[in-house]
Amino acid sequence: MNSHNDPMSVSRREAIKWMIAAAGTISVLDPQSFGATTLPSRIGSDPNLLNPVVPWPRTLSKEQLRMLASLCDLIIPADDRSPAASAVGVPDFIDEWVSAPYDEQQNDRKVVLEGLDWLKAESIKRFNKPFDDLDGKQMAAIADDICDPGKVKAEWRSAAGFFGRVRWLTLGAFYTTPEGMKDIGYVGNTPMATFPGPPPEVLAKLGLA
Repeated sequence: MNSHNDPMSVSRREAIKWMIAAAGTISVLDPQSFGATTLPSRIGSDPNLLNPVVPWPRTLSKEQLRMLASLCDLIIPADDRSPAASAVGVPDFIDEWVSAPYDEQQNDRKVVLEGLDWLKAESIKRFNKPFDDLDGKQMAAIADDICDPGKVKAEWRSAAGFFGRVRWLTLGAFYTTPEGMKDIGYVGNTPMATFPGPPPEVLAKLGLA
């Protein structure tokens, strides 16, 4: 698998800005906020959280996973702070996501499968090679044409929707891994040797100083 460092690659700062902006506009507590119009009809297939094994088979082919891994690594490549998206299992996460038997995930499945078909055809059309065999500049040349929905050509609007959805899934998956959280400096429940406590002015305002 290639690792790509090129102008198309998303910078850490830009990725974090996207995540913060998205977090400010959707509620993770409300399924409707993710675009689902109905609640899942096959709730009996939900994973057992005490035994976290995904109960549905993954459905992407090896070829599709290779293309997806190359695209994910184009979006978040390896750098001196963290590994590339594919190294922490982002393509596997997307495979599980689009294989899930729920309305939203099945809608995403259609977007991803059609997008991967377009990506393969466009790569062969331009460079006579599948997408995962292209070099970084060639991959970026294709991605540059579909990465901005406001500027994309009419005939590539569906491809732009595909790229945007994969970008969102890639960012969401990567920045919830230990490597991704470490990259942005999130420490969560990490134990601390000392705890400085509230500032003196806060304690004074509460009458506790």
